[in-house]
Amino acid sequence: MSLTKEAIQLITDTALAAAGKTLEAQTPIVVLPNEYQVVALEKWQAGRSRFRGIYSTHSLADFSAYVADRSIKTAKGFIDQDQMTCILLFNLGDEKAPGHADDRAVLKLKPSAGYKAAQEIGGRAMSQKDLSDWIEDWHQYLTPVDAEGTAIPVAKAIAAVRTITVKATSESETSVGETSASRSAMDQIEARSKETLPTALLFNVIPFEGLTEQQIQLRISVITSGSQPVLKLRWLGEEVQREDIAQEFKTVLQQQVGANATLALGAFDAK
Repeated sequence: MSLTKEAIQLITDTALAAAGKTLEAQTPIVVLPNEYQVVALEKWQAGRSRFRGIYSTHSLADFSAYVADRSIKTAKGFIDQDQMTCILLFNLGDEKAPGHADDRAVLKLKPSAGYKAAQEIGGRAMSQKDLSDWIEDWHQYLTPVDAEGTAIPVAKAIAAVRTITVKATSESETSVGETSASRSAMDQIEARSKETLPTALLFNVIPFEGLTEQQIQLRISVITSGSQPVLKLRWLGEEVQREDIAQEFKTVLQQQVGANATLALGAFDAK
């Protein structure tokens, strides 16, 4: 007895329909006879089986508002103070009822233009023109000061940087005795300017959105080893100030998130 093509197809479809077994799961799935593959049916549903996704932002205010709007008391966040980031998991769960940890909010603070400029300028060798141009670019945030801490007008500070000259002097001394002779030489190199050269630049800047203003002290040093003076800015107390900014980040975030999540320092890898 021979079967038609249509009959064979009908038998095959009937066997597949009978073999398909529904499994108990939050997302409807069935086991099909094709090498017993497990197929998720969520994409054919009217809606998703559960809410999940990743919200990312650079804004501390928007991050806090999103967490407050979700208002999931069991949410847990992990703060990385070195990277100025916070990853908050809404469905992490616990040991008794672990969650998928795939419903997240990620905050990564973006440094302001001024704070980024302060980080990039520290320790960099510059010519007189480079430094004077940099002071001009950021003059609205800068207060040049002399050795006594007295403020110097920005225009005069720029003029002082542009008119630095290097003066070298030599002095020798010879001593002659009946049985001996000695000679010593001393070279002195000094950098001078027609205007009062500032010893430091006070840089007032908000490091990250949502945090308070910081005053960064940039000490000016003049290197006279070459034919042309080289200038460098050194951020005084950089490590301590960075730690203070990171601690403020945690404090402000905790205040804004409030009771909407539990925050901890560190990182969590939801494998």
